[in-house]
Amino acid sequence: MGSMSIVHWMIVVGVVVLLFGKGKISGVMGDVAQGMKSFRKGLQEDVPVETPPHNIQAASETSTVAKS
Repeated sequence: MGSMSIVHWMIVVGVVVLLFGKGKISGVMGDVAQGMKSFRKGLQEDVPVETPPHNIQAASETSTVAKS
């Protein structure tokens, strides 16, 4: 009684197919697969962030030294 037998699962699957129809279930699964593919493609096309120059302070010190 605690777990469902194979007969129970067959009934559940049958009711789901009757409610949604075979075409809708396969269409939803196709949409999910396309979404996963586009998500993976988006991760691969990740643009690296441009890093700022490391010597900003050193550059400003040299410009004040040149002015004096």
